[in-house]
Amino acid sequence: MSAVLCPLNSSRPVSESPAAPFATVFVTLSKQEHIQLVVDANRWKTLHRKSEERAHWREQRYRRVLRQIKEQAGQREGALRAELDLAQAKIRDLQQRLFGRKSERHKGGSEQQTQTSGPCAPRGQQRGAPGHGRTKQSHLPARTEIVEIDSPHCPRCGLALSIFPGTEDSEVLEIEVQAYRRVIRRRRYRPGCDCGCVPGIVTAPPPPRLIERGKFGVSVWASVLLDKFLYGRPSHRLLQDLADHGLKMSPGTLTGGLQALAPLFEPLEQALVGKLRSESHWHADETRWAVFVELAGKVGHRWYLWVFHSSSVVHYVLDESRSADVVQDELAGVERGIISCDRYSAYKKFARLHPGVVLAFCWAHQRRDFLELANAHPDCSPWAMTWVDAIAELYRLNAQRLEVDAASNERVTRQAALQRAVQGMACRLDTALSDHGLAEHAAKVLQSMKVHWIGLTVFVDHPWVPMDNNVAERAVRGPVVGRKNFYGSGSQWSGQLAATMYSLLMTAKLWGLNARTWLIAYLQACADNGNCAPSEINAFLPWTMEANRLAAMRADPPGAHVHTEDIDSS
Repeated sequence: MSAVLCPLNSSRPVSESPAAPFATVFVTLSKQEHIQLVVDANRWKTLHRKSEERAHWREQRYRRVLRQIKEQAGQREGALRAELDLAQAKIRDLQQRLFGRKSERHKGGSEQQTQTSGPCAPRGQQRGAPGHGRTKQSHLPARTEIVEIDSPHCPRCGLALSIFPGTEDSEVLEIEVQAYRRVIRRRRYRPGCDCGCVPGIVTAPPPPRLIERGKFGVSVWASVLLDKFLYGRPSHRLLQDLADHGLKMSPGTLTGGLQALAPLFEPLEQALVGKLRSESHWHADETRWAVFVELAGKVGHRWYLWVFHSSSVVHYVLDESRSADVVQDELAGVERGIISCDRYSAYKKFARLHPGVVLAFCWAHQRRDFLELANAHPDCSPWAMTWVDAIAELYRLNAQRLEVDAASNERVTRQAALQRAVQGMACRLDTALSDHGLAEHAAKVLQSMKVHWIGLTVFVDHPWVPMDNNVAERAVRGPVVGRKNFYGSGSQWSGQLAATMYSLLMTAKLWGLNARTWLIAYLQACADNGNCAPSEINAFLPWTMEANRLAAMRADPPGAHVHTEDIDSS
């Protein structure tokens, strides 16, 4: 085996100096040892390369995992931020509902409107302005009281004072509610002849009663119905009030009496529905109403009270569902007309099934969307309030249009101005929706506005159609007050009675009738007809009444005495 002389650090240049101590030392290796060293060197180089590759692969892998974690964290952070924004928006909305102003009236307005309208004067009686004085209730009956001096004598000499002509008059308004008993004494007669035509003793007929053998008269039941369904007072408070006035009525008597009275109003209910279907424009809305009965297949006690308001009738419908079947049943046979409503799907389904029916959507709801957006997302508030100002401008132009006669040239001019404003808003809507930088929640409001645009602009070509559905929303205010005071109805028949009474009383109010006068007259007619509804109800329907009877129903209650003397009410 030949030896190989391998100088240590033999790769060092010869010119370098000084040389290392072992630079001149030579080591003798065998060929096998040299080969082994080369193999080991190559193996270590391979292991080093693989370790570098493995380290690089792990580094790339960890970078990918880290990037994925960062992306997931970013998505999670975005989701949490969106959830936080939504929660804060809900908090602001609840705070607005609980502590904010109940009115949606916007105090601001555009700069142009502010400049044209000038500063707003404070409300109420202004200092220095002439007032109208105290209202003289001259239609009330008068009870004259003479007030005299106890001892009309001169305090020094004791000589009596003489009466001076005339009196110094003033008045104080009082109210008196008094229950009384009608003691009915029926005369008895016996025949004084011998012809035999009159068999025995004859007694005068009894006066008619509203409820057979009932001891409470028409005025009591009229007060019960008005107190509950017009003034929204719970029945137990009414019973307590009657008891304080000396009239005791048990809850069972009250319930039984109302149940006996319910069938008397069915003919009037049918007449209201017939009149409602004969008209061409309706306002519709619905609200929840609790009926505490258990029905098979129905969970809970939530029912719905619907209102349909036309120019002549206000009709309420109580139903356990909120489906389009209620609208279908209420307007059965109607093929053409306009329904002013919100964007609830039941009305849309009815319009799809009846192509001749047009839906006029409510601008107040659309305006409310922008107000809620401004409250929930303060960063969008300036943008949303510009839309609120634009809607206010539409209201102003529409009001100006309706101020002038329909056949005048000024009407044409104002109609054109309104159409230009509506067209400008439509162009602005399309431009805003094409903006890719628009916030998602803002785009959602505009998309809803775009979908309902045709219904929102019905008022432009139909001036008699209001821009909003506030008529129906005001009509449900009375039932909502009743719902808050006595929670709803304890049975299905009482719920139907509530809907019927709301319909009759609100229709009477729509026609300007005195509800008490009208109700007492109808209940008395039922009593005269033997505890049944009168066969002729046209005398109690405002649109079929004679003019003199309608005027009497609108006048002050019977028995009011007109007191025309000038009295100092101070």
